[in-house]
Amino acid sequence: MRGFFTAAATGFAFALTVFAPSAWAQEEEPRWSIAIHGGAGTIARENMSDEEDAAYRASLQAALDAGRKVLEDGGEALDAVEAVIVMLEDDARFNAGRGAVFTWDETHELDASIMDGRNRDAGAVAGVTGIRNPILLARKVMTDSPHVMLAGEGAEEFASEHGLEVVPNEWFDTDFRRRSLERVKADKLSALDVDVKFGTVGAVALDTHGNLAAGTSTGGMTGKRWGRIGDAPIIGAGTYADNRSCAVSATGWGEYFIRVGVAQQICLAMRFMGVGAFGPSEQERLQKGTMAQAVADTVMDDVKELGGDGGVIVVTPDGHALYSFNTAGMYRGRATSEGVNEVAIYGDE
Repeated sequence: MRGFFTAAATGFAFALTVFAPSAWAQEEEPRWSIAIHGGAGTIARENMSDEEDAAYRASLQAALDAGRKVLEDGGEALDAVEAVIVMLEDDARFNAGRGAVFTWDETHELDASIMDGRNRDAGAVAGVTGIRNPILLARKVMTDSPHVMLAGEGAEEFASEHGLEVVPNEWFDTDFRRRSLERVKADKLSALDVDVKFGTVGAVALDTHGNLAAGTSTGGMTGKRWGRIGDAPIIGAGTYADNRSCAVSATGWGEYFIRVGVAQQICLAMRFMGVGAFGPSEQERLQKGTMAQAVADTVMDDVKELGGDGGVIVVTPDGHALYSFNTAGMYRGRATSEGVNEVAIYGDE
């Protein structure tokens, strides 16, 4: 990693001269771009029926379409991110909102965060138990409070004061997640033994106004105790957006993503290498896409070296929508104004 960031610093110096603001190219047609995820982990074809495969793809496509429509209509990146995550929070197939994993005490504790790349405003909530859509609460924290993160009862009190929908904790229950908790307790397993995929959801977007946004939402890890919080609500670890570099949302083993500071580290490296600066040619834009992929892959390799796994989605200021994961698969999708529209599950897609 030391050599990588030495190269990054050199790239930053180069960017200051080659991609100075006076040389930035103006896009004739403003680009938009979006990428989404629904978790990464041990996801293999042989463990998935045709019906399950089709159902996950349909869910991902529906969420992707919701975000894409916002961007196609000239809407804001924040609204596109929110639209995607609300749909995935309400879909019991994913570990966010309804369908969240059970804690050791057979309840649900939900986390979420959102960030605006224009000014690096951010909002996050942790350990909430009765808010139907935690991503909506995270955005309210960003826009209607002087704080970045609220937790537990205080966050729920804030939600009630701002009219967000409150549901009983049982609303998040699913039989599949309950069986996972039962396995953890009966067989004295760790969450990693039953959470073969980290079902955290997220979205990153670039709108036609040139603004980036990122958001992430999760139920955490099966059987978590003592108020455990992962990376999803932590700005800089699971979520980050900066118009000067990129937008990132992560999914995986949160303790490692926190230690690496994955989301912000990716964005900082891209900023130093000049990935966020607009070049005068399409060839340079494509080269910067290759650089951005290399940055994301390098940071995910760092996570793997420490013993963690998972993945990230990334969108850059000039419209590249990228994935990087060190697991067998990741539920994911992306769409761009240039005609890309895809969803995928397995690592070889």
